[in-house]
Amino acid sequence: MNRKTLVLPAVVGLLAPVLAACGGSDSGSGDGDAIAVGTTDGFNVSKEITAPFDPAYAYDVGAWNIMRQTSQTLMVLPRGDGEPVPEAAQQCGFTDTGNERYACTLRDGLKFANGDPVTAEDVKYSIERVRKINADTEVASILSTVDTVETKGDREVIFHLNTADATFPFKLSTPVAGIVNPNDYEKDKLRDGFELTGSGPYTMKAEVKGDAMTKAVFTKNPNYKGSLKVNNDKVELVSFADADAMGDAIDKGDIDVMTRAMTPEQIQNLSKATDGDVDLVEVAGLEIRYLAFNTDAATVKDKAVRAAMAQLINRSELVSAVYGSQAEPLYSMVPAGITGHSNSFFNKYGDPSVAKAKATLEDADITTPVKLTLDYTTDHYGAATKPEFEHLQKQLNDSGLFEVDIKGTPWEKFHKAERNREYDVFGMGWFPDFPDADSFIAPFLDKGNTLNIPYSNSEIINNLIPASRGEADRLSAADSLTEIQDITAKDVPLIPLWQGKQYVATRDDVTGTAYLLNSSSSLQLWELGRGVSG
Repeated sequence: MNRKTLVLPAVVGLLAPVLAACGGSDSGSGDGDAIAVGTTDGFNVSKEITAPFDPAYAYDVGAWNIMRQTSQTLMVLPRGDGEPVPEAAQQCGFTDTGNERYACTLRDGLKFANGDPVTAEDVKYSIERVRKINADTEVASILSTVDTVETKGDREVIFHLNTADATFPFKLSTPVAGIVNPNDYEKDKLRDGFELTGSGPYTMKAEVKGDAMTKAVFTKNPNYKGSLKVNNDKVELVSFADADAMGDAIDKGDIDVMTRAMTPEQIQNLSKATDGDVDLVEVAGLEIRYLAFNTDAATVKDKAVRAAMAQLINRSELVSAVYGSQAEPLYSMVPAGITGHSNSFFNKYGDPSVAKAKATLEDADITTPVKLTLDYTTDHYGAATKPEFEHLQKQLNDSGLFEVDIKGTPWEKFHKAERNREYDVFGMGWFPDFPDADSFIAPFLDKGNTLNIPYSNSEIINNLIPASRGEADRLSAADSLTEIQDITAKDVPLIPLWQGKQYVATRDDVTGTAYLLNSSSSLQLWELGRGVSG
């Protein structure tokens, strides 16, 4: 078969009405042949990160993509996105008109992979454990609207919220809300190492070399009972040092599928190739990249410095030079395609202008050139991160208003240093917890933000975020969401850069790759099967 590119619709939720997942784990590839999936995500245990797969700690797309296969949640996003549907639950819903009481009934006969029954008390234990441990990754902030958890019998669990939260069903679909077995997870202590157990569609066995997991072997869980249809018996997720090594592996037939992160060159070559047995699949994506500021740091404490950078950065030129057609300029932390998106940074700053940036700095009596360092991670977001920052450096330095250095650091050290506020300006990527504007705003601007940046705006925290969460109709939340984005553009604690597309490369005999990733970059290994595509 010739190499080809399959492009799926980019509108979030477009496929949901006709492609909602249906129940059962009574299917499989039938031949027992493990499907091998490649990734450049690295998984390490260290003094800083002892429990990479614990729901109470993990807050990273790579770790979550491991956990989603094994840890079951009450709700799950359906095929093609859309509103969450019950997974471990038989049914869930708000029981009041104010979106402050949410009740779920578990499926009858739920079991953990080891055969232990899953009860409402286990759900309560799991949620309360996350909140009690309150890890420094701030993953517990996703559950910040939970006040108390109540159970009735073995199957009914009721969440009493401290404020209206129409996004709560989405939050119950994320791994932080994964149901854990109290026999495996202590109430006030993280579960160290690569151990991961639950009631999800697979069991997981880690293959480890030194302090790194090199392969995760997922085997279909015979006790799984949920809404997902599992189309294979076994999947192996293999970690590679870089995209080139991953590409060599699929060319040799050592793996069947490539996921994140391929290089722009690999994607371009695959899209143009007319022969071979590897296909490129483009799917809707909501990945964003942005700059974040330690607003207490001397170099960028003055808002004028941050605003001048926002005025100078040419997103279109950056995207064209580094990513081509694989990304689009972004002028808000909320990407296009999400209800509530507003081009607030373009509305505030317009086209890039050295003259306007110079005037901004002069009005604030800032001496130029402003000297600062842009920090980025070398190994977490793909090989194109370095040229991206080289291009940002050139744009800022060519203005004559800045003297910028750039510095790359491996993710294991970078992530900790960023949270310790060791960087003045640093580059980050974001894959949303769920496809809603709240997941692009609250993690950065609410109390206990995941970046640990000092910026805080009382209007956003106390009024606008709660107001937006109170609207079940997300269109009705647009005014609050737009105001949040406008304040962000004015205060510049963050500068959005671009939003990207997602790609999967697959060998011809693998099916289901069109649904392997959803728009939030959640890996859905159960969709893969063996067959003949065409």
